[in-house]
Amino acid sequence: MNTDKDPSAGTAEPGTGADRAPRYAPQVSSTGRIMPPDLSISVPVGRGATLPDGDYSRRKQSMRGFEDEYTDIVDYIVRITHRIWEDQDIGYIYDTYAPGCRVYDDSGPRHGIEEMVAGTIQSIAAFPAMRHYADDVIWAGDDEQGFVTSHRALNIGDHTGHWRWGPPTHRRLNTWVIANCVVKDNQIHEEWVLYNTAAKLQQLGLDVAACAREYGNSRALRPFTAPEITEVQRLEGGRKPSLLPEPDTGGVFDVEAWAHALFHNTYNRRDLSAIDRFYAPNVRWYGATNRQGYGRAQVRAMARGLLSTFPDLGVHVDEVYWMGNPDEGHRVSVRWAGAGTHKGYTLYGAPTGRQVHLWGISQLYLEHGRIVEEWALFNEFDVMAQLLRDEPAAML
Repeated sequence: MNTDKDPSAGTAEPGTGADRAPRYAPQVSSTGRIMPPDLSISVPVGRGATLPDGDYSRRKQSMRGFEDEYTDIVDYIVRITHRIWEDQDIGYIYDTYAPGCRVYDDSGPRHGIEEMVAGTIQSIAAFPAMRHYADDVIWAGDDEQGFVTSHRALNIGDHTGHWRWGPPTHRRLNTWVIANCVVKDNQIHEEWVLYNTAAKLQQLGLDVAACAREYGNSRALRPFTAPEITEVQRLEGGRKPSLLPEPDTGGVFDVEAWAHALFHNTYNRRDLSAIDRFYAPNVRWYGATNRQGYGRAQVRAMARGLLSTFPDLGVHVDEVYWMGNPDEGHRVSVRWAGAGTHKGYTLYGAPTGRQVHLWGISQLYLEHGRIVEEWALFNEFDVMAQLLRDEPAAML
């Protein structure tokens, strides 16, 4: 849905220099969130730095309620990450996370920040010289309604300290993470973060399956929380799954409807040919546990792997936001949830008959309405823990 609101009206503060006339009007999602109509506030491609270069003397957008030093929401996300993790000002979490912040990761939901502070200290102790490179921040919203951000970062450093999984291995870690946040008044109120845990364990030479089993057995300390996951309804009332119309990319491009159709038709309808219509032939794809591929066949293989491993899998798109326009392309963040029963052999060995809850974040890069690059993580380590724990498996 389009709006006639000028994106610079009510967003740039006096003296910020936001005087460029916008070519495209902003779009508004079904939840009422405003989408940036261009990429003027973004992480430049190929910057390769932990801190952005640029002029910090004036703001690029309205940031009422935020500390004066931040020029825009991307600058805020990148620099608070740097300050907490690389400068190791861990106490800055108290200033940038709300006291009742809700965080969801592989360990389940957490409320409040003391556990977050403790976990950050432990992570830094294990990887004290870790560098955190901002690869991208997809965002939407404004300082009145709050911002949403999807931050992808590359993590590179050596394992020199003790951690949950044993003594230091002195191996190099080179992986990536995605964190989606809800931000208002200089504080993060909600965070969904995927640490690519299986990739970390794999690179450090640890037995991922053994770690997942141990982790699953310890979940009595934090029970599985199915109610925290959106209820998935693939088959409604015994009827066959519907086919969502795929938006016309030649007219006014409805990004939100496009994203819902992509996930529903591919995973709920089982239409793997949709990948040919949504993805460019030369798409580059990066997935959980540092998988990567080139071309539609690799994307299709991963989708086929999930569906064959969990034959009754159903997914639900929980959140979509984006930035950009037809000329510059679109950067889209999709957060989704899923549920299915382990009855297939493809990904995780002999079927256990256990039902698992999945959730993931996909960052999609579009040109002319087709995906040319995708970065997608899901809670794979947690899924393995759900499947491999020693509690007797269900009968098939």
